[in-house]
Amino acid sequence: MAAEINLGPDRPGGNHDTVEHLGTVKHLDTAALQAGLGHVRESPPDHGTLEMIVRRPAVDEREVLAVGILDADVGLAGDTWQVRGSSRTPDGSAHPGMQLTVINSRAALLVAQDPGRRILAGDQLYVDLDLSPANLPAGTRLAVGSAVIEVSEEPHLGCAKFAARFGVEALRFVNSRVGRGLRLRGLNARILTSGTVRPGDRISKLAPANRTAANRTAADGAAA
Repeated sequence: MAAEINLGPDRPGGNHDTVEHLGTVKHLDTAALQAGLGHVRESPPDHGTLEMIVRRPAVDEREVLAVGILDADVGLAGDTWQVRGSSRTPDGSAHPGMQLTVINSRAALLVAQDPGRRILAGDQLYVDLDLSPANLPAGTRLAVGSAVIEVSEEPHLGCAKFAARFGVEALRFVNSRVGRGLRLRGLNARILTSGTVRPGDRISKLAPANRTAANRTAADGAAA
């Protein structure tokens, strides 16, 4: 059974907003986006920080959470992942490898410019962590709060909504070779172990799941 979180616009800990209420800004051009890459690249390769949790209670609605429940069956509790479905499954049902989308908080701020507009990206976890495929290949497991998530093979790319909210040049930038190499648009993940997450929680890489007992024994012996 999925846990419930009582957070919302009229409940402590929730901050509810709709996309149209967040206003607009002058979108950055490619040169300005490139100029901000140095800061994005400074995100740590491990032991990063979960900076924001956002769920989508309905289309074009966002709730910033003080506490989130990551549930292996339903995704982020209160989010619409399960009912949105996916064009990447044969029957249109929700894709298990796309339960969560995780975005680099520095990259989100770069395109959004205003911290309050970061939630327009529509991702659930905003983290200060190097999300590049070189650092987090598909199958990498991450501990965050009391939950464990796994990086999916499913790519996460910018779409028409991203262009409308952050600009056409931002869309091209995150989908470019450089953008994909840094996963500027973020990554898809599945939840392996249900748990509670909060802003400020550490997010860290775990040892590969296929590490055998023999490997561990040999490593422990060598360390001794």
